[in-house]
Amino acid sequence: MRFVWQFLAVLAAYAVGGLTMQAVQDNDWLSLVVGLTAAALIVFVYAWVVRRTERRQALDVAPKGAVSKVGWGTLIGFGMFAAVMTNLFAAGYYEVDGLGSVQGAIGLVGFMAGAAATEEVVYRGVIFRIVEEHIGTYLALLLSGIVFGLSHLLNEDATLWGAVAIAVEAGFMLAAAYAATRNLWLTIGVHFGWNFAAAGVFSVVVSGNGDNKGLLDATMSGPELLTGGDFGPEGSVYSVGFGMLLTLVFLWLAHRRGNIVPFGARRAARAAAAANSTATLPR
Repeated sequence: MRFVWQFLAVLAAYAVGGLTMQAVQDNDWLSLVVGLTAAALIVFVYAWVVRRTERRQALDVAPKGAVSKVGWGTLIGFGMFAAVMTNLFAAGYYEVDGLGSVQGAIGLVGFMAGAAATEEVVYRGVIFRIVEEHIGTYLALLLSGIVFGLSHLLNEDATLWGAVAIAVEAGFMLAAAYAATRNLWLTIGVHFGWNFAAAGVFSVVVSGNGDNKGLLDATMSGPELLTGGDFGPEGSVYSVGFGMLLTLVFLWLAHRRGNIVPFGARRAARAAAAANSTATLPR
């Protein structure tokens, strides 16, 4: 039941934040304020519902070190997407015509912060974390990644390939990042850095959600396999490749830190606890 209560609580906060951000999306300054507020709200609700249902503090959103973790995550996400766009630029499929909209980029800071925080809390904080306890890290990564990819089929210019690409490069990668660090601040930063680089800096389509006006006035054209077509560069094989590479790095780190949960670990722990309880009964 804790999964149900946590999922419903964060989903309610997700809905409130999402509807509010949509209502102010035409005002860049309001988008900044509302987006950052929505991000803070979803994290607060998550920490509250974990404390109520699990009788413990939500250490994966602990305030200590939050700023540095978000910062490092943002650098990782931004660098990953910049690598994708560098390849497209070098191949001649992405052209910069000049400067775009600074104010538009400011609004996208808030919008992408709200989106990153809400999606990370829902998909990594609740779905991946709790499912992992029952079926282990690898199966939970696979399942939560697929669900994350399928959720993007609801977007305006969604494609089946785009959903598969998102599942691999983001769903798997972000779950692996959470497994390696056991921290939502870092995954929120990675998610934000990736999305803001795409929309706020390079001004490209994000997950099939239409054009964005960021810092650069640019155009992109070329083979859909490389550019992602109407879905945007997240549907590019470059993105899938870099995402897979980073997934392997995070999984290696998780294994090195002893953070991989094996399949059946929960049942084994319960059996051990039961055996220990039986052994200590008076005869």
